[in-house]
Amino acid sequence: MDLRLISRVLFLRAAWRRRDHWDAARITAHQEHALQELRQAAYAGSEFYRRHHAGLHDAPLDRLPSVAKADLMEHFDEAVTTPDLRLADLEHHLRSLTEQGGDPGTPWQGRWWAAATAGTTGRRGTFVWNRSEWGTVLASYARANDWAGISAGLTKPLKMALVSSRVPTHQSAVVGASLRSGLVPTLRLDVTAPMEETVAALNRFQPRILVGYASALKPLAAEQRAGRLHISPQGVMSASEVLSPHTASELEEAWGSAPFDVYAATETAGIASPCTYRNRHVYEDLLIIEPVDLAGNPVPPGTTGVKLLVTVLFSRTLPLIRYEMSDTVRLGGRGCPCGRSFTLLEDIEGRIEDILHLPGRQGPISIHPIVFHHLLDEVGSAGWQVIQEPSGLRVHLAGLTPGASTEGVRAAVIRALNEAGVVATPVDVHVVEQLERTALGKAPFVRGIAPLH
Repeated sequence: MDLRLISRVLFLRAAWRRRDHWDAARITAHQEHALQELRQAAYAGSEFYRRHHAGLHDAPLDRLPSVAKADLMEHFDEAVTTPDLRLADLEHHLRSLTEQGGDPGTPWQGRWWAAATAGTTGRRGTFVWNRSEWGTVLASYARANDWAGISAGLTKPLKMALVSSRVPTHQSAVVGASLRSGLVPTLRLDVTAPMEETVAALNRFQPRILVGYASALKPLAAEQRAGRLHISPQGVMSASEVLSPHTASELEEAWGSAPFDVYAATETAGIASPCTYRNRHVYEDLLIIEPVDLAGNPVPPGTTGVKLLVTVLFSRTLPLIRYEMSDTVRLGGRGCPCGRSFTLLEDIEGRIEDILHLPGRQGPISIHPIVFHHLLDEVGSAGWQVIQEPSGLRVHLAGLTPGASTEGVRAAVIRALNEAGVVATPVDVHVVEQLERTALGKAPFVRGIAPLH
């Protein structure tokens, strides 16, 4: 346990609770000041940003060019503000964690914490934080508990069970290892482990808070309803995957209260989380998010963006200014019975990669995952996936609800696709024991291939 790190997290959590009472004007003023400091640090220490923003150092944020992950990784050594950091060295460190083991919570060279994305949506991303930044990352995740009304302290440890990836380079592994202490006893479970092992471990541990991918929580809710899982968590938090309304209702039925749908990413740490009224508020004191259209222009509140641009206000080692994420989200207004003025995040629809491009009567058309949610949420008892192949679509159902049949599901999917204008797309339906997962254990609803031409 790193006492200096834990102390910083506790200090930040206490300081941030005062921000819960900020009004919109105070939030905006804070963002403007923090953005100015971020840009000054980036221009002083990063050759990449000096070049990328050439002639625009005094321009408003929305006039700055965005930054794609592939571009940032290609110029990583120029983008960081610390000259002795090299991407090749960080990658070697992360490989050694995977191949040789070790504690992911121990800082590399005593100074740096690092984590990587899986690379399933393009080039793998590697991100690094100094001690101050990493304390902010940890505190941002802890804020989700504060806003959910789940307290922790010396006399009330926060027993947390996390069902996700056990890959040591995954940020959840680094976060869990960094927070490991008597204050936060943590049970990390592999989402790919046999269900009976996971159920037995949870029954022994009896967590106060259960955190996991939506695709991991859904079958656990079924185990709870069936009487094999016997836990009574104070809160259930879904993270890293889209939580559909149907799955949310199943979790509420299992544990008696609606789940908390937390939005975070490796690059940014916490982005938004729900209050006790289950309204998601954006962490506007830590970052600026801009849902944008195809041309990169911000869309108005109430409109879903094609992608998301994120500026992390506390990033210094590797500045992130208008960093591109493929998430499609919709922002709302302000105002909530909880009293917080932070902007509401109305919906997270998924990622650009979740859109399937299928042959239509007038050429390729785009099919949003919502088309499949309406059909498959009801019949896949433990989850579902639609996998696009050159020959057509393969539908995987992890279990089948009573009264449903694979042929009936196949006919319903074909009918829905035809109604949407899709033609010449064969559909096969299979009942499987487990859904296909990414290298980090996620089970995306949809897996597409390159757009058809």
